Amino acid sequence: MAAVVLSIALTPLAWAQRPVDNVMLQMKQAFQRGDSATLTALLPQAIGNPLEAWAAYWELRLRLDTAGTDEINAFFTRYAGSYQEDRLRNDWLLQLGKNGSWDTFSTAYSAYRMRDDAEVDCYAVLADMAHGNSPTPEQTQQVRTNWLAQRVAGDGCLQATSQLLNAGLITADTVWRKARLATQANRLSLASDAISLVAPEMLAQFDQIRARGATRFLTTPPAGDTSQAAQEMVVLALLRIADADPDNAASMLQSTWSARLSDEQRNWLWGMIGQQSALKLSPLANSYFAKVTRNSDLSDGMLAWRVRTTLRSGNWKTVLPAIEAMSGGEQKKPTWTYWRARALAARGGADAMAQARTLYQSIAGTQGFYELLALDALGQSAVVPPPPEPLSSQERTAAAANPGLQRALTAIATGLRPEGVREWNYTTNLATKGGMSDRERLAAADLACQHQAWDRCINASERTKSLINFQQRYPTPFRDTVMSQARAIGLDPAYVYGFIRQESRFIMDAQSGVGASGLMQLMPATARWTARKIGLSDFSPAQINDPNTNIMLGSNFLKQALDRFNGSVPLTAAAYNAGPNRARAWRDAGTALEAAIWIENIPFRETRDYVRRVIANTTNYAALLTGQPQSITRYLGTVDPVLGPDPGADTGLP
Repeated sequence: MAAVVLSIALTPLAWAQRPVDNVMLQMKQAFQRGDSATLTALLPQAIGNPLEAWAAYWELRLRLDTAGTDEINAFFTRYAGSYQEDRLRNDWLLQLGKNGSWDTFSTAYSAYRMRDDAEVDCYAVLADMAHGNSPTPEQTQQVRTNWLAQRVAGDGCLQATSQLLNAGLITADTVWRKARLATQANRLSLASDAISLVAPEMLAQFDQIRARGATRFLTTPPAGDTSQAAQEMVVLALLRIADADPDNAASMLQSTWSARLSDEQRNWLWGMIGQQSALKLSPLANSYFAKVTRNSDLSDGMLAWRVRTTLRSGNWKTVLPAIEAMSGGEQKKPTWTYWRARALAARGGADAMAQARTLYQSIAGTQGFYELLALDALGQSAVVPPPPEPLSSQERTAAAANPGLQRALTAIATGLRPEGVREWNYTTNLATKGGMSDRERLAAADLACQHQAWDRCINASERTKSLINFQQRYPTPFRDTVMSQARAIGLDPAYVYGFIRQESRFIMDAQSGVGASGLMQLMPATARWTARKIGLSDFSPAQINDPNTNIMLGSNFLKQALDRFNGSVPLTAAAYNAGPNRARAWRDAGTALEAAIWIENIPFRETRDYVRRVIANTTNYAALLTGQPQSITRYLGTVDPVLGPDPGADTGLP
């Protein structure tokens, strides 16, 4: 179908609150359905709309494979500098790479600003190779990193890996590593793709492992084959078994397969068995990890669980070797910097203590959970930092006039929140190399706060590097409601704000994929239960999205949960996110655990991150609301064991 010619001049963009834009919503729905005809028919009605660039993007994107180069370049010219221009260029680069149109790809890639798509990065290496250039070590490492991290099948990184493998720049061991990682993650098509590069003759055996079951495969493996590929099939089968039943995998490895595998293969398997056992909080996890003879054979994920398991058992001597075996980037994360410092401090001695202090100092601050713990370790407290110099009228004007920020706020206000969020993040972080400056980010955050787009205010402000505006990072909308509700039930208002910031970022109509709603993300059953508990007889589910009602019900539920968990903030936060039964099940059977260690051993990554962020938020809000220095330790303490019948089991919590 011929393109609609966009000849009307672009109108100034407005970001004030607007009524729902039916044309734009209809076009988004048509795009999601893949309905190109409806998009083309509606596009003329979007001309001059503040969100016209989105309408034009949706319309052209669905027919990108048939659009001519001139039409695509005309789009780039009309919407130059916008997120939509670069988004379409990203989509086009993927298409050009898949088609092997390397000359056009290279020209388009030179204008590509986002540079955040791993597949495009891999195609860029292929384009260089197609033009006769040998890959640099940096390009080779980039392809390797991108491919190993890939979670969804993609043509670009697979092709690039294949060519680098053929050129001897990537090893077969790397390809088998990918097959293992994909198998562990149950991404079996990605594992098949990897196997096809180094041992296509083994695909039939891998299909047997997938279809007939790994245990059955290991009872009748092909005889007489001692090649690496045959050994790796055994490894993959045992990985499949370990995922569901690590104890069974350990028994099979120990009794039958250990002697037939290499040291590296055995170590990997013991690492996976240890990890899966640790995820189940099994007391056997440490014994499985103890069978690993070389930490460097393990993945970062396995090493992380080795550290967590060691912390849980209190064996500080094995913490350092496991952290030091992690990749350089992983070691530098605040989590492992902090635990490395703790392990050094536990070792004792002047040198170790000095090293620990240096590590604490390298991360100490208010940015997150471990940064706040490092402050405590240094004998310091969280305080509200002095505000930066006030924004000038010129800085505010520049932010208000920024087309990307305007479009983002307009999209959010008209019901296109995902599009607005993507455009906001692009404008602040990717539109220019390195993103906005600190002052520009503070001005963008100020603009978002003015328009009550609190999540974007927080997003822009918390990315500043040297300037910190605490009021932007930790805004306090609905302050009268939060303070009065918290005081009425004896709850720390900082705790309420800590939850809201993590749950919804103050988005009043936030909806989760499982049905939770509003500022405090209440499930209907939780809201009804709490309403009954506090005697709110006229409650209806429609009230969940009313901010005052949501805060009232959420605060009361928090108080109920906190009381039932004997005042434990970590347990209550875990219960709020993952459910009371899981939170209780994660308690140790026999010993009290330091709360930071207990949190680090939560099996669900989402809940682990959630609890850490809620407690960090709470600490910082306490500093902001009271004006007094705060210690994160105040909200931690220990998580008591379950001794005999669990007194928290009959909580009645939904």
